[in-house]
Amino acid sequence: MSSNPVHINTQAGMSPKDWYQAASQTSGLVFDPAQASVIEALDSLWHQLMDFKTKRNHFLGRSLLSPDVPKGIYIWGGVGRGKTFLMDGFYECVPYRRKRRIHYHHFMAEVHQRMKQLADHDDPLIALAERIEESTRLLCLDEFHVDDIADAMILGRLLSALFERGVVLITTSNYPPSGLYPHGLQRQNFLPAIAMLERELQVLNLGNGDDYRLQVGDKESRYIVPSDAESEQAMNAMFERVATHDNQMQHPIPHKRIAAHAIWFDFQELCGKAHGQSDYLHIAQRFHTVFLSDIPVLHADHSSSARRLTWLIDVLYDNNVQLVASAAAAPASLYTEGVGSSEFHRTVSRMIEMQSASYMRLVHRTLNVTL
Repeated sequence: MSSNPVHINTQAGMSPKDWYQAASQTSGLVFDPAQASVIEALDSLWHQLMDFKTKRNHFLGRSLLSPDVPKGIYIWGGVGRGKTFLMDGFYECVPYRRKRRIHYHHFMAEVHQRMKQLADHDDPLIALAERIEESTRLLCLDEFHVDDIADAMILGRLLSALFERGVVLITTSNYPPSGLYPHGLQRQNFLPAIAMLERELQVLNLGNGDDYRLQVGDKESRYIVPSDAESEQAMNAMFERVATHDNQMQHPIPHKRIAAHAIWFDFQELCGKAHGQSDYLHIAQRFHTVFLSDIPVLHADHSSSARRLTWLIDVLYDNNVQLVASAAAAPASLYTEGVGSSEFHRTVSRMIEMQSASYMRLVHRTLNVTL
C-alpha cells in the first residue's frame, strides 16, 4: 500500500478494516500483508475505543466506576512502509472529539514551550500532562524518534503521566522501542521509558519490505542536479510562477527571495547555521513552497548540517510543503558517511516522494503548534 495519504470518504463509525478495504480498491495501490496485519490490530483497538466510549458514558451516568482504558499501539518498520498512512486512516475512523494527530517534532516543540509557561507550578510536567488529558483522549504521534537528551529526560515521565490519566497513544517509528536513542548521552536513564513503552503499548512491526515512496511516478524537475547557474535560472523561473510578490514581507532567517506563500533559502544559511526544529516548523506553517539551493555533498564533518537537513525535510513533509531544490548530487548520494548517515535513508526516501505528482497534489497543512 502506498504511504501517500489516500483520501477515502471516511464515514462516522467506519472501521479501519472497512477503510483499508476501500483504500485497497483505489487505483494504483498495492495490497500489503504486513499492513493488513497491523490493520487487524488497529481494528480491534477501534472496537475497544467505541466500547470504552459507550461504557464510560454509561458509568458516569450511573456510578463512580470507570471502564479500563484500551491499550495503545506502537507501529514501527522501515521507511516508506505505510506507517503514517495506516495511522492517519485509523485517526479518521475514530469518531472522538478529544483526539489529536501530530508529528513528534511538533509535539516536543510544544512540550518545551508549555513547560516554560508552567514553570511556576510545583511540577510543570504533571501540570502539562493534566492539560493534555483535558483536551485529548487519543493522541497519534508520527515519527517517534528520540535524538535529544532534553527530550529523553522529559518523555519518560510525561508519557507515564499521560498513561496514568487514560490517554491512548498511537505512534509510528522507524525503530522498535529498544532501538530508540541508541547512542544517546545518559541512555541508561531512558531505559525505564523504553520498558514502559513495551509494557503499555502493543508493539507491531511492519518490517522492511518495499519502500512505496521509491515507486512514485510522474516525477517533475523540482530537484535539480547539478547546482549551477543554469539551475539557479530554472529555480528563479519556478519562483516567478508560484510566488505572489510582496516586497514588504520579512523573515528573520536571511533568504534569497520571499513572497506571500513561498520562500527561497540557501542551504548554508538554513541548514549550515544554528537553526532548530522550531524555526523549520514556523517556515512550514507559513509557506506552502520552500526553495532550497546549493545542497552540497555532505561528509563526516558535516553531520550537524545533515541532521538539520533531516529535521527540515521531516517538517516540510509532515506539513505537505512543496520543495524545490538544487543539489550537487542525487538524494541518495548527499550523505553517505558520518554520524547519522545510516538513518539518512528516510530523508532520501522523502525527498524522492516530494518530487512526485501525487505529493504535489496534497493540500498544505498549517498545523497549530499550541496544545
